[in-house]
Amino acid sequence: CMDTPKGFDMDKGNMKDCALKIHRNIHRQKQAGRVWNQCLVDKLVRELKFVQSKHDECVFCRGTTMHALHTDDSTLAGPDKAEMDQMIKEMQEAKLDITVKGDLQDFLGVNIERKADGTIHLTQPHLIDQILKDLRLEDENVTTKPIPASSSKSLSWHSGSEAFYGSVDNRSVIGKCNYLAKSAGSDVACIAHQCARFYAHPKQEHGKALRWLGRYSKATRDKGTTLKPNGDKDMEVFVDADFSGNWDGAESHNRDTARSRHGYIIMYAGCPVSWKSQLQTEIALSSTESECTGLSCALRDAIQTMELLKEMKKFGFPIQSTIPKMHCEAFEDNSGALEMATTHKYRPRTKHLNVKLHHFRDCVTRGEITAHPID
Repeated sequence: CMDTPKGFDMDKGNMKDCALKIHRNIHRQKQAGRVWNQCLVDKLVRELKFVQSKHDECVFCRGTTMHALHTDDSTLAGPDKAEMDQMIKEMQEAKLDITVKGDLQDFLGVNIERKADGTIHLTQPHLIDQILKDLRLEDENVTTKPIPASSSKSLSWHSGSEAFYGSVDNRSVIGKCNYLAKSAGSDVACIAHQCARFYAHPKQEHGKALRWLGRYSKATRDKGTTLKPNGDKDMEVFVDADFSGNWDGAESHNRDTARSRHGYIIMYAGCPVSWKSQLQTEIALSSTESECTGLSCALRDAIQTMELLKEMKKFGFPIQSTIPKMHCEAFEDNSGALEMATTHKYRPRTKHLNVKLHHFRDCVTRGEITAHPID
């Protein structure tokens, strides 16, 4: 709801029957973000002659430089600094109000440190400090943990336990933990997701798991993720899944206890680029089916990344590849899932998986994806 602009006379009695036509974008409209994105893309593509990626609409290329957009934050990456400086000048001439922060050292809360040996260190110490402050674990004498969570049991609803509220803003802490898991903390992805499942009705067990995660984060505050590129490696996908790992006899009336969980990490040139831990949306009927579901979800992400890398090669970027075409190796520890991924034969017990889980078979046939056993 908005007030009538000054100088515009209207019959106050007929306000409900009138509407105002807006000629320009206004902050906080539902479509404001979309309008801003369309305006920026139009300037980048039409005026500045960038080429927008067909596989990721937030990636733009021109010459040897890539422009990656994240809402209203963006990065320019390329080997020619003079070319990037020229692009910045042209953006300013195109009336884009930009602030140049120099070399990439901190982006979206992630500290980026380039080591002398060529490795890149990603950390989020400030975010971890906020989590520790929220959990009241910032004291130097606080006991830390060597692992992110208990390895013997997973969280459930714990209906019979007391509620966990107190002085901790549960939703805020979990939101920060989720951002930590998605940015530079792949090691906490599983427990962060487990805690997030029960944020609306937390019990004492959930509070203990959250504080455990905080103690682990305190011990690994300056560890983060180290990227060490290896030109001899192409894309690699590592997948694993459990079968009904959330089973809890006391909560068997809840269908979520029958769901399986899978996790995967996608590597390129030996560096982690994408990872996820999630509950499967459908209930698997066997360990092979849960593993195959995890493999399928991982390869959906991997195939899109492969297509983006192929596109970059067409644009002339020096993409590292040990063979002429982009190739992905998927590692799976379940023999049944491996058989289904590599042998294109339908069986009575697996025919219901045909469309949903076998979308990557064309890539297997073309040799772009190969599946390998791993212990």
